[in-house]
Amino acid sequence: MLTTLAFSDFWDGVWWIISFAIAVIVIFVVIWAFIDNFARRDHSGWAKAAWAVVIIFLPILYLIARPAEPGV
Repeated sequence: MLTTLAFSDFWDGVWWIISFAIAVIVIFVVIWAFIDNFARRDHSGWAKAAWAVVIIFLPILYLIARPAEPGV
């Protein structure tokens, strides 16, 4: 009984650590996307606002469809 309880607690801890790491990565990616969006000089204010809405709801879409830097 004690072994089963300890085994369960271990994997609960591992799951908690993995979940926490994923949450931190998602928050970092969203912050990076906002910084990248508003630092761009090739977008107008409306384009930045539209991308900000996209980043809020679908941050992965910004990473996939991110416009290339001008001159690249």
